Amino acid sequence: MNIAFYVVLCAQFLSALADNALLFAAIGLLMYFNAPDWHVPALQQSFIVAYIVLAPFVGPFADAMPKGRVMFIGNGLKFLGCLAMLAGVPPLVSYGMVGIGAAIYSPAKYGILTELLPPTKLVEANGWVEGATVVAIVLGAILGGALISPGWSVKGLHLLDLAGRVIEPKFAILVITSLYLFAALVNLFIPRLPIDHRLPRRRPSFVLRDFWHTFALLWKDPLGQVSLAVTTLFWGVGATLRLVIIAWAAFNLQFSLDQATQLTALVALGVAVGALAAGWLIPLDKSVRVLPAGILLGFFPVLMIWVHDFWAAAAILFIIGVLSGYFVVPLNALLQHRGHLLMGAGHSIALQNFNENIGILVLVSAYALMVKAQWNIHTIMLLFGLIISGIMTLIWRRHRLDRVH
Repeated sequence: MNIAFYVVLCAQFLSALADNALLFAAIGLLMYFNAPDWHVPALQQSFIVAYIVLAPFVGPFADAMPKGRVMFIGNGLKFLGCLAMLAGVPPLVSYGMVGIGAAIYSPAKYGILTELLPPTKLVEANGWVEGATVVAIVLGAILGGALISPGWSVKGLHLLDLAGRVIEPKFAILVITSLYLFAALVNLFIPRLPIDHRLPRRRPSFVLRDFWHTFALLWKDPLGQVSLAVTTLFWGVGATLRLVIIAWAAFNLQFSLDQATQLTALVALGVAVGALAAGWLIPLDKSVRVLPAGILLGFFPVLMIWVHDFWAAAAILFIIGVLSGYFVVPLNALLQHRGHLLMGAGHSIALQNFNENIGILVLVSAYALMVKAQWNIHTIMLLFGLIISGIMTLIWRRHRLDRVH
């Protein structure tokens, strides 16, 4: 690994730390104003809409200029979204602004790996990036939970001489805003790399046609198809699982929001372990061998229905994380490699984001509807686990049939 990779890794860690702390800070802000329960999953939806709507454009944008500069622009927009939240813009709107920055940032943060490193290093690099991202998720959950707790927020506002002028949940957002600023500054140290796969024309009609052409190309590619299907399911499940854990912890363990954030951190810690193990053990050409781990994963959320002890819950959530990291990292690297060969790194990551965030939108929307209909959290978790194992089994069987033919 070269020094430029570690600069990218540092920038990604800071940005992911702020992203995950901000989610809990925004949830805390909604709870402060007694927003309806369904606003919590709607918050997640407002963030990911930009990934879907902007997907045809952010890939070419990432490939049209040095990716370090694109990452700087993305973090700058996240910073502006935080400022909007501090200024009183409703969380569902201002968090959506942060989502626009994230949609721009993502194709560059993953696409730059294929430009910095040879294919033989991609699984290992993805293991490091996912590991660092998940450590950031762990710390972000802990940081977000701590900053929205009354003790920390009151002390922080008094320390900054803002007590009485800024409401307590906004202390967390103020701290997170400074993290985005720092992440943007680190982006300036990423070296300028040659521009890859720049589009010959910039007309919106041409960009849209090119997007749908590459969309079909990636789904028709046998290896691209299986890796794209798995990562789409994984990110949809991951986004919904964070919200499910918060509701489950309140119901089964009587945990508050700041306590429940610690449980989501355990999943993230497990993902880091699984991601690093995959980076060491699974070469790129053997990536699809991890599919059975995804089938096994679906049984663990179902087990949690009968868990009322913190330590048992911690063990199950950690195992969920390990299995998730172990099966998604090799397939993520495979998808990047196939996409880079077929259409360019930025284009392929934007396509990946488009599919993955449709998965998130569908699963989070389904969860929001269940919450609005007042379904029992145990029923939701049973359905959630069956969906994971069922879809992963279908993907595994389809891949085995493709190999036979």
